[in-house]
Amino acid sequence: MRRILVAGMAALVAGGACLMAQTPPKPSRGEAEAYNAMVQASQTGPDALIAAAENLLTKYADTQFKDVALSLEAEAYKQKGDWAKALIFSDRALEANPKNFQAALTAGELLVQHTRDTDFDKDDKLAKAEKDFNTAMENVKAAPKLNPQVTDQQWADFQKSIVAQAQNDLGLVAMARKKFGDAIADFKTAIDGDPQAAYMVRLASAYQSAGKYDEAIAMCEKVLAQPNQFPQIKQIAESIKAGATRAKAAAKP
Repeated sequence: MRRILVAGMAALVAGGACLMAQTPPKPSRGEAEAYNAMVQASQTGPDALIAAAENLLTKYADTQFKDVALSLEAEAYKQKGDWAKALIFSDRALEANPKNFQAALTAGELLVQHTRDTDFDKDDKLAKAEKDFNTAMENVKAAPKLNPQVTDQQWADFQKSIVAQAQNDLGLVAMARKKFGDAIADFKTAIDGDPQAAYMVRLASAYQSAGKYDEAIAMCEKVLAQPNQFPQIKQIAESIKAGATRAKAAAKP
């Protein structure tokens, strides 16, 4: 559902590569071949990608593509459902390149998704996630367009979509903290930047949690009125609308 310039895992390669220095050293033939093999493996599957990334990192420990390879491994482990390893590799990618916005987004999202109210370190996890999302926004705003095949408008749209994604993620942090007013503001900002239905249903959920039932119902109806909507999104919108409708009726004196 995320709008990106290129599809799938290859988008992450482009995103990471664009953050390298404007005039990076020319890689050796072997390093370039290992990098290209990693890009190709990103279209095959997570296991192939992990193997290709490890091959690059093992043969060329100081490769200029280190953070890209680590980010790709993080995404591959995330795809496999191994969120613990995905978080480890995202953090390693950030250590290799603190300006890697994709690694920051992945790390923050993993923390939010796997933080529970009963976790003793809940506040620490959410604080780190919030920092990661703000870092991602700052880095993507400052990232130069280095790929001449990408137009200035495409790059600006991509930057805008990443900022919106991070803003949506900040809304999830606020929801986890039960700060529904903050969540509403964050989701609204995300929608302003990229009016995705996924962000809209999260805004509806925040409205419902805040007791703003009319707003929740209206937002769900807006999503449900969109043609060719994803079935999962429709199901979530219908569920929130039904819940808000019941809550509104129960709240009447």
